[in-house]
Amino acid sequence: MWVSRSDAGQPDSQRGQHGKLLSAERQRQSVIHTQQKFGTSERRACKALGVLRSVQRYQKRKPDDEAGLRKDITRLALKYGRYGYKRITALLHVEGWRVNHKRVERIWREEGLKVPQRQKKRGRLYLNDGSAIRLRPCWENHVWSYDFVAERLSNGKKIRMLTVIDEYTRKCLAIRVGYALKSDDVLDVISDLFVTEGLPDFIRSDNGSEFTAKTLRSWLYKLGIRTAYIEPGSPWENGYNESFNGRLRDELLNGEAFYTLKEAQAIIEQWRNHYNHVRPHSSLGYKPPAPPAHASPAGYSATLHSPQGLQLLSETNHGNC
Repeated sequence: MWVSRSDAGQPDSQRGQHGKLLSAERQRQSVIHTQQKFGTSERRACKALGVLRSVQRYQKRKPDDEAGLRKDITRLALKYGRYGYKRITALLHVEGWRVNHKRVERIWREEGLKVPQRQKKRGRLYLNDGSAIRLRPCWENHVWSYDFVAERLSNGKKIRMLTVIDEYTRKCLAIRVGYALKSDDVLDVISDLFVTEGLPDFIRSDNGSEFTAKTLRSWLYKLGIRTAYIEPGSPWENGYNESFNGRLRDELLNGEAFYTLKEAQAIIEQWRNHYNHVRPHSSLGYKPPAPPAHASPAGYSATLHSPQGLQLLSETNHGNC
């Protein structure tokens, strides 16, 4: 509907309409509607509505690589069913695509791919007495954390997994899979990691008997590694490891049926390598914790090179400490 101005007697194409023509697509639709309703030419309709004819005649052109990109997005989405479009964008960059996340999101929605539900926002971590936890990982090997994950084989038999991560780099250092893991297994896993990864300053864990065993605690004390036990009944205080265990269950355990322990060990180790070297991590700018080109080689700590460190490892392996 046109509204005339009293001073000029001409239609006001902006003040008299119900809303502004914000987008080029809406402008084109308005020109077409005006042509059909009043039987006018495109030139007069564009002039009356203040739309450039170049805008009206513009036709969208899809890039030549649209089909290939769409195919790769669908392939990656099917392979990694729990990844959103941002992680898929990061994987496309690894494969050599020069594409931004907005284009990937458009194709993602056109293909009807499901975006995983958003996680609830989590606030700062606090102890039971109300004081904030001050220990935050600030460099590689500053804080490690470990915890257990329970699972069952297809025959119903229980298995356990010991997961060890570096909280700063988000790298999964090890996943030990077995029927019954004790403090000796914990000692065996971290002693190997001390040789290949170096010594951490802290190790964070809950108060399970496997982590509070005297043998383990005394050995860590001799190596100068401090333990950071969380408050009982407060698993959120071990948030980095809990988050990793959630990814492990969501992306692997919930979708795999393990028939034997050996099969579980092989598949879980394969997933760990994928997590470290391929899977984009949101907190790392959608880069993997240890890209293949920057994967840290096996390194020996100066402490373990010393006679005292080697003696401690020898005593531990023989069960004398």
